[in-house]
Amino acid sequence: MGFLKHTGISTDFNSARYHKILCADYPDFLDEYLRLPILQRLDGVTLLCGTDWTPLFKNRFYYSRLEHSVGTALIVWNFTHDKKQTLAGLFHDVSTPAFSHVIDFRNGDSLTQESTELNNQKMINEDLELSELLFSHGIYKYEIDDYHRYPIADNNIPGLSADRLEYMFPSGCSLDAVWNMDEIERLYSQVAVLENADGLPELGFLDQQAAFDYMRKFIEVSMILQHNEDKVSMQLLADIVSRALECKLIAEEQLFTISEKALVEKFDALAKDNVDESFTRLYHTFRNMKVVQHTQEPLPDSYCVSVSVKKRYVNPLVKLGNGASSSHAKAVRLSELNKEADSCIKEFLSFADTQFGCVPWC
Repeated sequence: MGFLKHTGISTDFNSARYHKILCADYPDFLDEYLRLPILQRLDGVTLLCGTDWTPLFKNRFYYSRLEHSVGTALIVWNFTHDKKQTLAGLFHDVSTPAFSHVIDFRNGDSLTQESTELNNQKMINEDLELSELLFSHGIYKYEIDDYHRYPIADNNIPGLSADRLEYMFPSGCSLDAVWNMDEIERLYSQVAVLENADGLPELGFLDQQAAFDYMRKFIEVSMILQHNEDKVSMQLLADIVSRALECKLIAEEQLFTISEKALVEKFDALAKDNVDESFTRLYHTFRNMKVVQHTQEPLPDSYCVSVSVKKRYVNPLVKLGNGASSSHAKAVRLSELNKEADSCIKEFLSFADTQFGCVPWC
């Protein structure tokens, strides 16, 4: 899409170059799938969960769920050259609604942020165009409708998976310029398929220093998501969507059929006409807030949030021994080799912002 809300902010992030880093040998079979409407609609859904639309954040560029899905698939293909696993990675986010995990907040699922995944299999299995394409390639839908089945594509925290590896690079570049393209290329060159304690393949690092550098910056980005600024932005937008649905200003299905940009433009018009005072107050606050106050008690004349959220972090595997060979090599968690890494992870897991984040009503 390339829609930039914030102009005049420089970044060296380039999606085409980034995807080339993830997989130099692009799998041409993806192109047929990328034309499908079930995937194309994700071009209008942001990776960063609605923060592109409020001045509270200064996101440096727009990165879509479609780009994230492609990036995930490219990582899987790079390390497996398995079509089924790669397609599972490509389709893992098809049920993501507009504003992404904001809708998990609306569903009361801020802690795991998985409620929006529940319809993924259903949407894949009911899409006729996808069914026909898979059939022509001799692939069954059940082989690609659940990427949790493939540990390279997805695994449990604190493991490193294609999904987790992919989303944190552009998130870090956009939110706070945590990485640049050269750093991404350097760190990614040290990623390999290793074997975890359960005997399963998992992405990890050939080099301990690279693993530490990646883990530290991953947590640096994750800390942004732990602060009340992100909690306020996510919950406030969730409340805006809820109010719009309650007042029938939009229909639920539009979260899956209209781009975020179009929804924001619609919300702008609705607020301008003041069709509902509660909606207008919520929405004006979201579109104008610039500072969050961190407090232990809710403040008067303010929108205040107190919510627990998912803690995203990695404790990546590091290959044991010397040599470049990495095919399912034995490995241990970084924290077992590096005391500073262990302390960094523990500090992150123990972090808690103030009880409330508040912004004055606009």
